[in-house]
This record gives sequence, C-alpha cells and structure tokens, in this order.
Amino acid sequence: MQYHKYSLTEIETLIPWERELYVKLLIDYLEKEKQEREKNR
Repeated sequence: MQYHKYSLTEIETLIPWERELYVKLLIDYLEKEKQEREKNR
C-alpha cells in the first residue's frame, strides 16, 4: 500500500491471480531497493 499508493480496499478486492502478481511485483521492487541500498554503502 505505502509503496504504490493502493488502498486496502483495492487490495482486498483483487482476484487471486491479480493479488499474486501484485505481491510478486512488490517483492521484486523491494529486492531492487535493498540492492541499491547495499550498493550505496
């Protein structure tokens, strides 16, 4: 929610495959952010 500005209601109403896709994209985004932080240390 906080990274992509989705509301909780929008997330809860996603159909299962949409939710899986959203979670996958979010995980990818967070991993990329983590790599950037580690790179900048």
